[in-house]
Amino acid sequence: MEGFDLLKRIVETPGAPGREEPIRQVIMEAVRPLVDEVRVDALGNVIAHKRGRGEMRVLLAAHMDEIAFMVNHIDDRGFIRFVPLGGFDPKTLVAQRVIVHGRQDLPGVLGTKPVHVMTQEERKKVPEIKEFFVDVGLPAERVRELVRVGDVITRQRELIRVGDTVTAKSLDNRLSVFVLLEALRELGAHEADVYAVFTVQEEVGLRGSRVVVRQVQPHVGIALDITLANDIPGIPEPEQQCRLGKGTAIKVMDASAIADARLIDFLVQVAEEHKIPYQLDVSPAGGTDTAGIQYLSGDGVVAGCLSTPTRYVHSTTEMAHTADIQASIRLLARALEQIHTFQLAVS
Repeated sequence: MEGFDLLKRIVETPGAPGREEPIRQVIMEAVRPLVDEVRVDALGNVIAHKRGRGEMRVLLAAHMDEIAFMVNHIDDRGFIRFVPLGGFDPKTLVAQRVIVHGRQDLPGVLGTKPVHVMTQEERKKVPEIKEFFVDVGLPAERVRELVRVGDVITRQRELIRVGDTVTAKSLDNRLSVFVLLEALRELGAHEADVYAVFTVQEEVGLRGSRVVVRQVQPHVGIALDITLANDIPGIPEPEQQCRLGKGTAIKVMDASAIADARLIDFLVQVAEEHKIPYQLDVSPAGGTDTAGIQYLSGDGVVAGCLSTPTRYVHSTTEMAHTADIQASIRLLARALEQIHTFQLAVS
């Protein structure tokens, strides 16, 4: 896969909600050569501006934060308790490695009661997040020297190739960070002013997009995210909205927003014109920065979302097809080259 090393770096760099500093530095280094100017706002959003020749402002938003944890207690034996930052399925946390970002980074493991000492009832029960703790293998006094309440914890899992796919933690949403960077690299002549924004704190309430949309005041906004690929055993076919290897996903709706029908038609037209495989995505759950862009800007924005289908979302083994990633890059680049033809007036 072209760009694998960059994607690997982006995916594996930590960036918990509200503590995005490490991934922000990687993004700023990667985006500077691709745009005319870059700045960081007070909340931490990276706003990269690629000037055009026309009057239209287009906002692209890919959130840089990942689901993570925050330390809320250290007990007398040095075990660390935490609260989640973002949505977790507790059963995916069993036997995982993490990094505690204290005065120094500490590797640790997520611990729970071993199965050997569980009662029959406990074995049948899905574990709750409050039952987990982090073990960093140090005595309590040393842990308290290096870690304090409020420090964040991220999951540790490398990006690898598996068949025609890539898999890792935090493809949500580092995959879209990569797609946005590569689309800027591939972008040809364009007339619209392009604002490529890498937002913060999406996983805890779309907070970055709510702030940045007021600054940019775009005419058109496109969120970039992953979407559920439910093409796996055990899920009824009508619920398998998107499938791996079938193309990028043009969002129609999710639980937080209904995309502008005219923008959906425009993206479909561009995809068909350039023979880019795509899928239409109607998701009954989840949300993206689309909502923050769409209705928190005063007058409203023509908004939509371009997503890359991903299996096993919010786990450490998220999986995406390399052909779908390339389709997302191509469709975004071609759409930006033609977006100045989009009719903003509502008929």
